[in-house]
Amino acid sequence: MRFEGTQDYVATDDLKVAVNAAITLRRPLLVKGEPGTGKTVLAHEVARAANAPLIQWHVKSTTKAHQGLYEYDAVARLRDGQLGDQRVHDIANYIRKGKLWEAFTAPQLPVLLIDEIDKADIEFPNDLLQELDRMAFDVYETGETVAARERPIVVITSNNEKELPDAFLRRCFFHYIKFPERETMQAIVDVHFPGIQKLLVTRAMDIFYEVRDVPGLKKKPSTSELLDWLKLLLSEDMPLEVLRSTDSRKAIPPLHGALLKNEQDVMLFERLAFMSRRQGS
Repeated sequence: MRFEGTQDYVATDDLKVAVNAAITLRRPLLVKGEPGTGKTVLAHEVARAANAPLIQWHVKSTTKAHQGLYEYDAVARLRDGQLGDQRVHDIANYIRKGKLWEAFTAPQLPVLLIDEIDKADIEFPNDLLQELDRMAFDVYETGETVAARERPIVVITSNNEKELPDAFLRRCFFHYIKFPERETMQAIVDVHFPGIQKLLVTRAMDIFYEVRDVPGLKKKPSTSELLDWLKLLLSEDMPLEVLRSTDSRKAIPPLHGALLKNEQDVMLFERLAFMSRRQGS
């Protein structure tokens, strides 16, 4: 298969090249980029384009690599043994399959999403090296080997909170999703809001990129936040004149809670508005 984007996902040319290269090589595709740039959604759209099942492994700070393979529930087996349950004689009853096991044994070639791998302990990626290379692992409790029928399409996302080990990076095809330029952003907006008033989008995007360019901003608004803001502007039937306003006393955009996500950034804009008022008085 070749990935060319989908009706609901605007993929840049370099992203298409990266996805198709990873599929050809059957290497995990490691995707980095700002939060909200569509890294997780990419796996959904690749699965959709390939008409393949999507298996999602959302990584947390407490996630361990072995949980992706399987977990042996010794406590449940002990409890059942005390209760005289006959299931206790078959240890396989207490093996819980992980997401890698599901992907390796799926009847149809799946897309496996390992989401936000950088949230886990630094040893997490290293602990998956052998399994991602071999596409197989051993279940020591039962003595069986679980091997992939065919190498699944693997998409791994990272927000760059931690550096990933070189040995892990060597096994991946890497792509960094750059923040969309205005032309690409316009295409993304058109997909989500077909027929939206062009003047509204133009002014809203002017404000959005101006906000992103403010020095000292702790959390720049992302693509998903622009889409949320546009949805609110439409639902509130916000007059275009409000967005066109050049009044320095209104430096904070209307419905700014969709764009500014912490008090430091709100206070920064309030200070800018105050300074503008003083200079104008």
